[in-house]
Amino acid sequence: MSIESFISQYGLAAIFLGAAFEGETSVVTGGLLAHQHLVSLVGSAAAAVTGSFFADQLFFFAGRRYRDTKRVRRIAEKPAFAKALDTLDRHPTIFILGFRFLYGLRTISPIAIGTSHIPARTFVVLNAISALVWGVLFTGIGYVFGDGLIELVDKVMPKQKLVGVAILVAVAALVITAIRFWRGRHVRKANATTATSNAAVSRDRSR
Repeated sequence: MSIESFISQYGLAAIFLGAAFEGETSVVTGGLLAHQHLVSLVGSAAAAVTGSFFADQLFFFAGRRYRDTKRVRRIAEKPAFAKALDTLDRHPTIFILGFRFLYGLRTISPIAIGTSHIPARTFVVLNAISALVWGVLFTGIGYVFGDGLIELVDKVMPKQKLVGVAILVAVAALVITAIRFWRGRHVRKANATTATSNAAVSRDRSR
């Protein structure tokens, strides 16, 4: 299977996952691929919008459903979580519309909103509007500035390698996301082990 055929077959799914778990890099790459006619522009934008929307809905309902669990309480201890809730209290509508554009708050914000008083129906509507604007905007950036990027890359490599560059960018973004997830899971396990050890030591000392 050629690279072009592979992208045509799996490109939209990759954009969907990238928009859900990585962010702007994957979506801009999707716009670039659309500029190269490897995926459709409408399909690329739709994958970006739906990926972002469903991921944040998932995080929102996770925050609402599991807000009293230890895992969510640990997340709530992070400064970004408190910052998200503070901004939400002062400007709820604006914050829900804009959190995915804010570096450092994109992932944690829907969880924080889920633990708040915001009705689920309100979040669904505002999240859909925000995802639509975000997905179309960054897909458009990749598409509109595709010529400039092609010209830039062409100075250091043949044009036929541009597709490979786009794939590498998308794969790198997904790998970074996977590493962050693995490291977070590893840290949580290490913290749990330390807490268990400390509890055992405390019990031994009390005897």
